[in-house]
Amino acid sequence: MRPIPVAFHIWFLEIHTYGIGLALTFWFGLRYTERRLRRAGFRWEWVTGMFLWVVVAAVVGARAAHVLANSSYYAAHPGQIVAVWQGGLSSFGGLILAVPVAVFSVRRRCPELSALRFADLMAPVLMACWGLGRLLGPQLMLAGGGHPTHQWFGMYYAGQVGKRLPVPIFQSLEDFTIFGLLLLVERWLRTTAPAGAVASEPASTGEPTDVGVAAWSVPPPAGIVLGVGMVLWGIERYLDEHLWLGEPGHLGSALVQLAGVGLTVAGVVLLIARLGPLRRWRSGVPAAGGPTPGEEPEPDGEAGQPVTPGPRGTDAAEASAGGQ
Repeated sequence: MRPIPVAFHIWFLEIHTYGIGLALTFWFGLRYTERRLRRAGFRWEWVTGMFLWVVVAAVVGARAAHVLANSSYYAAHPGQIVAVWQGGLSSFGGLILAVPVAVFSVRRRCPELSALRFADLMAPVLMACWGLGRLLGPQLMLAGGGHPTHQWFGMYYAGQVGKRLPVPIFQSLEDFTIFGLLLLVERWLRTTAPAGAVASEPASTGEPTDVGVAAWSVPPPAGIVLGVGMVLWGIERYLDEHLWLGEPGHLGSALVQLAGVGLTVAGVVLLIARLGPLRRWRSGVPAAGGPTPGEEPEPDGEAGQPVTPGPRGTDAAEASAGGQ
């Protein structure tokens, strides 16, 4: 297979297939994020505004990390620093800048959604986007292949001599596998929920009743899905760089492997920290004095005694309904 053209012309305009792939991936991420927020019972109209800032932050951070990791080359060729259309974006660099921007935007635009809960919702989105983006991005850019190979599955890439390991395809399969595992973790949390933890889904969403997070009377502890994703993706990135992409003595390669190990360790720490809340949730123990799953909170006052009217003159029935 000959290299896929990395660019083509429409009249005087040069179109890069790599850029088209990234644009399609960002569009897919936007729509999938909106869908997951709707199914979880949260507002979603604010996502487009957030995504515009996140896309800019991701591209800037990814390019900055790549330039720093290859500083000797760009010091001699400063005009290439902004040549994003030729490839050269770091996944970890994009995360480092995009994640804080996303968290800040969520706190401003949707304060009822906690940052950790939002990260749980976004973890499968990111994995699906990376799986799609590897096929539509590095697979179609200059020097997108891995180490040289003579195996039958080797492919030719523009800017590289000889057959190369089709690492973008390998990574896409890995990312989609992690995506599927994260969905299984979400399904496991739903199927193992204690009695009464899953309330009815808001009618406005029009989605299945076993999906929404905001509709749960006692939602599962946030951070489980995120932690699993951090561990799996950290291991993937380390092994990909170590086995198929890494260059001995290259700073960028060493940083990617180090970041993969760091992400894995951070994910393990997060999962350990969430084990206690997860056990209490599955056993039906209320958190922070909340109601036990399946039980209705008792109204104020002693059992069998009337409830004292509140400051605005509410009667006992209204006070009880308000408490529930």
